[in-house]
Order: sequence, then structure tokens, then C-alpha cells
Amino acid sequence: MVGTHPHLNTHINTVCNDNKNADDYHIVLLAIYSVVLLSGTISLSLMIHIMKSSKMSTTTIAVHNLIFTHFIFLLTVPFRIYYYASNHWSLSSEFCKVVSGMIHIHMYMSFIFYVIIIVMRLLTFYYKAEQVAPFNRIHALLVSAVVWIVVLVVVPLIMYYYYGKNAEDKSLNNSTTVETHCFKFGKHIIYHGKAFNYIVSPVIIVVATVLTSLQANVVRVLYRKHPQGCTYQQEFGAQLNGLCFALIMAICFIPYNIFRLNYLENIQLENINELFLSLTTLNCLDMLTFLGNRNFDHWMLWLCAMCLDLHPGLRLAR
Repeated sequence: MVGTHPHLNTHINTVCNDNKNADDYHIVLLAIYSVVLLSGTISLSLMIHIMKSSKMSTTTIAVHNLIFTHFIFLLTVPFRIYYYASNHWSLSSEFCKVVSGMIHIHMYMSFIFYVIIIVMRLLTFYYKAEQVAPFNRIHALLVSAVVWIVVLVVVPLIMYYYYGKNAEDKSLNNSTTVETHCFKFGKHIIYHGKAFNYIVSPVIIVVATVLTSLQANVVRVLYRKHPQGCTYQQEFGAQLNGLCFALIMAICFIPYNIFRLNYLENIQLENINELFLSLTTLNCLDMLTFLGNRNFDHWMLWLCAMCLDLHPGLRLAR
């Protein structure tokens, strides 16, 4: 009788368990990206139709940039769906890096445009529209051009030379793994990008929290001024849309960036990191806040009334 080495059995069991866990995560990721692709495409199509008749302003320029950001990302989602459905990557490793990097670019670009939209809403409220007017459409277009030049020129260079590479990649031993598996770049954080993530993640968490709090306070103040007819006021509707963007930014980005700070020291949590990362793409549905604006306004009015009933002291606060 030929015996088997206990360590070999342990290794085989570990590999089988890892593969099973990966398959479970792939099913969840497949469902999430399918919802994002379908709902995101529908909402963007409707939003593009609506924005054609919108007056051009600094905020609408930022919204157009946000739509374009979602559009570029959605172009890469079918490749993710294909990979998670087949558990096999048959395209080039370089294209895998492009698809993998695009989800991070989408998150950071969306964050930038969310911040611009919310800050412009806050400036309009605190300093009034005429004082914010000097930052006109020309400035907004110039800022947009600079942002996209950086994204289209600098980011591809960084991805080509650094993303998904480390000192061990000089050998060709891993070429087969790279061709058949994708989105497995966790180990490369050790060599590149660790310091960047330690800086950017806390910034996103703090900025998202602060802006959401400020925007919620603006909506509260406007509701206190006109509790009965606030939903019919243009300023309240604009600030309410700003709050929607702030909440989407907070809900989609804060959990991932909090987890990422832990993931940087625990690379073995790569599958869970991919799950949290996929949840950031749900912000592609943000355009739905415009489509159901009237019904949402009435829902928010009811919510504000409930909050004031539960905390009467807020009615007296100034």
C-alpha cells in the first residue's frame, strides 16, 4: 500500500477550498456586475436624453463628466461578466490590467466629480449664485479638460509601467497564470501603490463624510424655512439632488476604503476586497436620482418631518 504525505493532503485540501471560495465570490460578483451593466446602461441612456435640454452650467458640466465616466467604465463591465461566468481569462494580460484598473479610475473620477457637484451646491447656498458666477462655464470646461488629459495620458503610463508588476515578474514563470486568471493583483500592492492607498483612502473617507454632513444640514435648513412647500422650490430640489450624490458617494465609497486600509496589510483577503470593490460600481445608478426626482422629493419631505418630530429641538435650532 502506498501512503500519501500528510502535508500533500493538506495542500490539496487548501487548494480545493480556495477554488470553491473563489467560485462562490465569482457568482456574487457576476450578479452585481450584471445588475450594474443593465441598470447603469438604462439610467445613462435616459439621463443623456434628459440632459440634452438642460441649461449648460458648472454643475451640468460636472454631471456630463460623471456620465462620461460611467460610460467608459460600463464598456469594460462585459469583460468582467465574461470572466466571472467562465472562470477563465483568454484575452491578453495587458488588457486584463486595463479592465482591472478601470474600476479604480472610475471610482476616483466619480469621487472628483461628486466633490465638484456638491461643493458647487454648497457654495451656491452659502454665498448665493451671483457670488459663485465668476467660476463660469469656461473655467469648468478647462478643469474638465485638465482632468481628462491627466486620466488619458498619465494614468495609462502608470498602468503600463507599474500596475500589476513587481520584481518577480521579470521571469516568465507566471505567464500562464496571468493569461488564465485576471484581477489578481493584490500581491503587487506590496511593491507599488501601498503608500498611495494609505493616503487616498483616508482622504476619501473624511471628505465624503464631511460633505455629506454639510449637504444634509443645508437640506435641513431649507426644510425648516419652508416646511410645507419646500419640495416645489427649485433651490430645495437642487440641494436635494446634491444630498443624493453625497449619500451615494458615502454609501458606495466609504465601506470599501475603510476595508482597504485593512486589506493593505492582509493581502490574503483579495476575494473580499474584490467584493467590496464591486459595490463601488453601484454608483452608476446615481442618475436615477434625476429620473424619479419628484417622488423622491416627497419621500425626503416625509423623512425630514419624521426627523423633526423625533427631535423637536431641531425646530428651535438656528
